[in-house]
Amino acid sequence: MQVTDTERAFRAMVRQYVEDKVNPRIPEWEDAGIMPLHEIFSDMAALGMLGLEYDPAYGGQGADHVYTLVLAEEFGRCDHGSLPMALGVQVDMATPSLARFGTHEQKERFLRPALEGRMVASIAVSEPDHGSDVAGIRTRAVRDGDEWVINGSKMWITNSVQADWLCLLARTSDEGGYAGMSQIIVPTDTPGFSVSRKLDKLGMRASDTALLAFDDCRVPVANTIGAVGKGFQQQMAQFVVERMWGAYAVVGACDLALERTAAYLRERTVFGEPLLAKQYIQFKLAELAAEVDLLRSYNRSIAEAYQRGEDTTRQATIAKLTAGRLVRRVADECLQFHGGIGYVEETWTARFFRDNRLTSIGGGADEVMLQVLARMDGFVA
Repeated sequence: MQVTDTERAFRAMVRQYVEDKVNPRIPEWEDAGIMPLHEIFSDMAALGMLGLEYDPAYGGQGADHVYTLVLAEEFGRCDHGSLPMALGVQVDMATPSLARFGTHEQKERFLRPALEGRMVASIAVSEPDHGSDVAGIRTRAVRDGDEWVINGSKMWITNSVQADWLCLLARTSDEGGYAGMSQIIVPTDTPGFSVSRKLDKLGMRASDTALLAFDDCRVPVANTIGAVGKGFQQQMAQFVVERMWGAYAVVGACDLALERTAAYLRERTVFGEPLLAKQYIQFKLAELAAEVDLLRSYNRSIAEAYQRGEDTTRQATIAKLTAGRLVRRVADECLQFHGGIGYVEETWTARFFRDNRLTSIGGGADEVMLQVLARMDGFVA
């Protein structure tokens, strides 16, 4: 993929924004355990960051997919993982189905405000007993005239404490397994919806993640995204772009972690010489950097294929699996090379280690990615 001057300028703008506007506020957000997403997204929307690939008729930029890749890579360089994840939910996880299958009225009411930073969106799929096993979800929406009556619960829902609306996946018929599900827009001011509790997590501490409850929550059937009963298929398509975002962001995160570690090792003197003079450390960092570069190139190939309209399910699955494992190794080695100082909270390595552990769990665990690949490649009995 050829890199254009416009892309370079966009990357420089996003990097400057992260360094000047985001990173200085991260300690404040981490201490508070939450970020002011309406304020942040409004600021980002003014710079054209929230609707990169979406239709300009609804506040989008109408840009190529490569700009989403750049945005994810550069936000991967944040000093924590909470905002890249929250941003990914807003632009690449909660809104793609709405943009693709939604009605004009739905897009005006929910998509446009999300792209303009006036509303925070969230995606509600996982449940207390069903995370990666989407086919097992139990939250139900029963039709009563022109309304859905929703009962159930959702768990691990990012942005949900502040969200203005949810893209909810619920059962809308008695068909089991993958059938009979629909995606429904649920405004969070709807009676019967509540945030049961905000979760206290190991990492991503500034990201508001919660357990949600639906108790006879009524929304119009007109809030259904796409076709009734096709929610599972639509959500699987959303998962593909979610996994791509995650893999893209890991490249930026690993780049910065290796840069920071090399800088520290040049200054840290042990036994009369910089630690970076040790051949073992040089080789280990070089090996990790090479693997990051391979992921970067693979991500670019996915972006090209996606831009051409190809099905990138397999490639996105491979990238997500690879990214999760790679960032864990980078986090571990960078902390190890920092020694004791890397184990204290005042050093970036501790938060990096905690935040990025989620990559192999959220959006489909490593084991689920392997299961998907085994099925796609015919490695099943």
